[in-house]
Order: sequence, then structure tokens, then C-alpha cells
Amino acid sequence: MLSIFCAPSRYVQGRDATYSLGQEMAKLGLSGPVLIVAGKSARRHLETAWQETFKNAGIEYVIFDFAGECSRQEIERAKVAAQNCAAKVVVGAGGGKVLDTSRAVAADLDLPAVNCPTAASSDAPCSALSVVYSEDGAFERYLFYKRNPDLVLVDTSAIAKAPPRLLTAGMGDALATWFEAKTVVDAKKANQVGGSTTISAAALAKLCYETLLEDGLAALNAVQAQTVTPALERLVEANTLLSGLGFESGGLAVAHSVHNGLTTMAETHKYLHGEKVAFGLIVQLVLEGKPKAVLKEVLEFCWSVGLPTNLADVGLTNLTRSQILQIATRATAEGETAHNEPFVVTAEAVADAIAAADLIGRR
Repeated sequence: MLSIFCAPSRYVQGRDATYSLGQEMAKLGLSGPVLIVAGKSARRHLETAWQETFKNAGIEYVIFDFAGECSRQEIERAKVAAQNCAAKVVVGAGGGKVLDTSRAVAADLDLPAVNCPTAASSDAPCSALSVVYSEDGAFERYLFYKRNPDLVLVDTSAIAKAPPRLLTAGMGDALATWFEAKTVVDAKKANQVGGSTTISAAALAKLCYETLLEDGLAALNAVQAQTVTPALERLVEANTLLSGLGFESGGLAVAHSVHNGLTTMAETHKYLHGEKVAFGLIVQLVLEGKPKAVLKEVLEFCWSVGLPTNLADVGLTNLTRSQILQIATRATAEGETAHNEPFVVTAEAVADAIAAADLIGRR
């Protein structure tokens, strides 16, 4: 198996970075018309900056208002909008589901993709895949693309204005990165792009975890005050770039599979991706039999920033064994990353780990 490492063509991050979007696109030879797939908050906070940056770069653009779910129907709706304006580039501006939708449109139409996250809520912006859900929020499938985004531009001023819960959810997603990548390496399984994990990807995944422990709480405090600080800059890079490269070129395991299983329960749909991944990581650590010290460190970090540590924290109370087994069965479906563990993973074993993790988290 060949070692494979993938990454976006260019990553730009900093205060008021949106005002440089047109210039950064021009450096890469990207021109209009541009379709901006925009979340509500992105349009509210960034529309003035788009007017200025695209005017200065001489780029025409059209804004498509994202409806809220990265579903096949929403992807098709945005694709029609791109075709109607003869778009040459698709820009996604908003949270992870907005960016997943914009990347799907760009891939379907074979257009350059630019990602402008307005929250550091997941590691989606740098990746060459999208997570597609049903209209009511249940996980359906991953879509894989032939290349990563052409440009990822992260405006930390916008991220500082986003709800603190989004940053925390991003930490939950990033928290699993090192543990899942290490599992894939130890098991000698393929990463998300079908190759062995390079030592650079593993190092980035580990740095992601170290940065979370060092800067997570301080970054959360900065967002609660709507300020941009060095700790926030480092944490945003960890949530977005380090986790993005670490998960895709490192690989996924049980934590993300448990997330997918949790989405089969309607009560979890109001919880964010990273919130469910955080609990999924605790399940993974229990399933793998990790030492108490490792579990303690992860749990204490979750408590410090407000991440879920038990089923009730993701909306599930008084589950029966059959309901837990339903989650575990989806988590261990054929093709799921749960099977990247270095041992055979069964639904029964995952169900036991979910129940045990829930008890540990509540205690």
C-alpha cells in the first residue's frame, strides 16, 4: 500500500481575512463568475467584505442562500444556481454543512472549490469529501472527490463572532483526530484516501491534540468575549488545518462510526457533529481498553470546554439495550471506519462500549 498525503492547494488564516479573498483567488488564477453558497450568519457578517474584495479583484459573484442541510436535494438546488450564473468557481461560506454542499457542487461541475469557514466547528474545510445527510438529519453517505479545495480562507474575526458552542464542537471533532489516526497506523489500515499514513500526517494529528490541550479553554474564553487572541488563532488552526489533514491523511476509526450510529436516533439531530464525535471517542477509548490515565485526560478536557461525555449529553436518556444495539449496528455497518481497528469489531462489542462509556462519563 502506497503512502498518501493530501491537502488543500493554499491555506490562509487571520483577522479580517475575507477582505483578501478576491486577491488570494486571483493569485491562484481563479476568476468569476463566482457562486457563493452562503449560510445565514456568513451572509450577515461578510456580505460587505465580499462586495469590497470582489470589486477590487474585478470578480462577479452571485449569492446562493443555503437552506440548512447538506442533503442530495440541497446539492442539486445549489448546482442549478451555479449553472444558471455560469459559475467558474464555487465558494462556500459558513459552517461545515455549507462547505460540504459547496464542495459537492464544485466536484459535480468540475469547478475549483474555495472554502471560507465562519466557524471552527469541524475539520471539513480542508478535506476532499462531504458528509451527506437525509433531509431530516440522518447520516447517509460520504462523497469523495478527486482533489482537495483550491483555497481555504479562514477569517478569525468572523469565527470570534460565532456562537462559542460551534468552536467547542470543532474541538470535539479535532479531539478524535490523533486517537483515530494512531489506531489506523497501528492497525496498518488505509487512511481516508486509500493509502498508508505518512509520518507527517501522524505528526500533525498529534500536534492537533497537543494544541487542544494547551489552547482549548483559552480560545473558548476568547470567543466568549468575541475577541481574536493568539490562543484562538492556534486553536482555529488545530480545528481546521491540523485536524483536517490529520483525519484525511491519517484515517478514521470508531469515534466517527459511533457518530454515524448516533444519527439514527432523532433525538441527536439537534446536536452538532463534533459533539457526537466527542462521545464517540470515549466509546473508542473504552473499546480499545486504553489506560485510565488516557481516559482521564480526555474526559477532563471535555469537561473543561463543555463537550459531551455521556448519552444524555447528546439527547439520549433511558435507552434500552435494543436501542443501543441499533446505534452500534449502524456504527459497524459494512464500510464503516469502525473496522479500521486492529481487531474484529462487532455490534455487540460496540454496544457494550457505548454503555460502559456512558456510565464512565456520568460518573
